[in-house]
Amino acid sequence: MEKLIRGIMDFHRVKREQVKDTFAQLALGQKPDVFFIACSDSRMAVNVFASTDPGDLFVFRNAGNFVTPNETGTATPTDESELAALEFALEKLSVKHIIVCGHSDCGAVKAICEGRENVPLPFLKAWLRRGEEALARVKKREPGLAGPALVNAVSQQNVLLQLEHLMTYERVARRVQDGSLALHGLWFHIKEAEVLYARLEDPAFRVIEDKEGERILKSLKG
Repeated sequence: MEKLIRGIMDFHRVKREQVKDTFAQLALGQKPDVFFIACSDSRMAVNVFASTDPGDLFVFRNAGNFVTPNETGTATPTDESELAALEFALEKLSVKHIIVCGHSDCGAVKAICEGRENVPLPFLKAWLRRGEEALARVKKREPGLAGPALVNAVSQQNVLLQLEHLMTYERVARRVQDGSLALHGLWFHIKEAEVLYARLEDPAFRVIEDKEGERILKSLKG
């Protein structure tokens, strides 16, 4: 907390004048083209690894970067906050892209790998069910994985699973099908400071170095 307060003091003393005009423009409204769903982990600093500025992303964060699936086929899932953010992103901000971003050494995924039944916190235990299918898929495909390798594999699979969950919403599926919306998966490898990319159509995660980045940009242009 002390670092936070001193950082705000430094902002007012040194940086405020540098960004005042930018925020004055943003005060008139926001027009991000990306809805960014990320884990709440404090190490997930998207403004650092994606070099984003204020106003670039509409961000929703939760433990495990989960998306509640539309399990009943109705417009009201069990977790309304996610749907509220999704509705706002699509209907009010008209975002063109939705990104689900996971990361290595994810605590939520680690708890799933160690057995959700062992989690003593009732709300967290219930919440983690949103990622159990990712564990089942990895165990079926790579039954010998364990430890950090298992956690990271499940974390990547979890990103793809949450993209599938997004597609259970008619608003999302319709836009994806008509080409007005694209879904993307990112995965941040904390130790290596690398960002990887995948899509449901191409689920292999690849590091976004220059060649891969240009390939992605070309695909976005159709």
